[in-house]
Amino acid sequence: MDAFYASVELLRRPELRGQPVIVGGEGRRGVVAAASYEARWFGVHSAMPSSRAKRLAPHAVFLGGDQAHYRAVSERIMAAMREYTPFVEPLSLDEAFLDVTASRRLFGDGAKIARELREAIFAETGLWCSAGVAPNKFLAKLASEQAKPTASREGPVPGKGVFVVAPGREIDFLHPLPARALWGVGAATMTKLERIGVATVGDIAALDLPTLITAVGKATGRHLHALANGIDDRAVEPHQRAKSMSQEETYTTDRHDRSELDTEIVRMSDAVAGRLRKAGLHARTITIKVRFGDFRTITRSATIERPTDTAATIHRTAKRLLDDVDIAPGVRLLGVGATGLDDPAPQQLTLEDMLSAGTETSEDGAPAAASASEEDWRLAEEAVDEIRKRFGTTAIGPAALVERDGELGTRTQNEKPWG
Repeated sequence: MDAFYASVELLRRPELRGQPVIVGGEGRRGVVAAASYEARWFGVHSAMPSSRAKRLAPHAVFLGGDQAHYRAVSERIMAAMREYTPFVEPLSLDEAFLDVTASRRLFGDGAKIARELREAIFAETGLWCSAGVAPNKFLAKLASEQAKPTASREGPVPGKGVFVVAPGREIDFLHPLPARALWGVGAATMTKLERIGVATVGDIAALDLPTLITAVGKATGRHLHALANGIDDRAVEPHQRAKSMSQEETYTTDRHDRSELDTEIVRMSDAVAGRLRKAGLHARTITIKVRFGDFRTITRSATIERPTDTAATIHRTAKRLLDDVDIAPGVRLLGVGATGLDDPAPQQLTLEDMLSAGTETSEDGAPAAASASEEDWRLAEEAVDEIRKRFGTTAIGPAALVERDGELGTRTQNEKPWG
């Protein structure tokens, strides 16, 4: 999609058309999520600190963003794509790979399908997209960039809309491109390549593999050598399993209070666990991410005995990890993540599980409440899921998340991921 978040906002605010519009966090620690082509003319781009964007385009209109609305629009776009092929692999809310090999008899060649799909998406959403057509995923991605509009002082200059890399013309298209066009060539890798005289993709292709491996390492060298020669054998995977789920937040001021951070971990654990259950997945490894005021960032992980989808276990593990971190410098960003995701499997009960199912006795001989087992928590949290499904995310949640105004500060997604 072309400038997706900004374009969606302009549909809702047509009075802003023609103005530089920036979607993202407006605070001093905010980040640009998307910029209209009018804003791009001033050098504003995604992932740029909002403070810099304001200096470049001081008259730009900042909008905070609406992730729930973007997800809803994205679902309509993906549905339009699936009218042409079931082989749709979403990369994000606004980008996807489509394998239309088996659709050509019904709809025509790749270029015809791409043109029709652009019109179909515009008819459904009022938004334009750019499409790249090529024999593999890597080349199709690069081709889509060639099809996009460009920024000018007067506004966006329409692009080709559809750009085709025909079979047999892969090298002609690929080799003149700058080396940075290849996946995996960031600033550090580019510095290494420049030392051996590399500027274009063609320069990489001209190197023998041992020389390239010496320069950038074995794995990266083999990867870049294949891409530089137009080789990408990956299939479009329409049903990719999530590899991780996480929730994080950047704070307007550094946090030094451990009790406040514990409340944040409760909030994030609740959100991550809810998404795990919705996806029908369990996590084996829990991770926290901490960024301090000086931008130093650390991660800490723990692999738990039995995979989980409960907030109680995620919170307990994440809190233990944070307890071992010195937060004296002040926490700028905190995140909780779950990895090692897999389908739930039968679990062997432990003695603790057996004891928790019965009545325990306190030291004075009186009956004591049994401690809640993992299964107890799961049943309780599944009940919470059902209540939220009917009455909304803020209908019920951990008591620790009740805010000063009496509202329940629960989250289901990173609703303000840009600060």
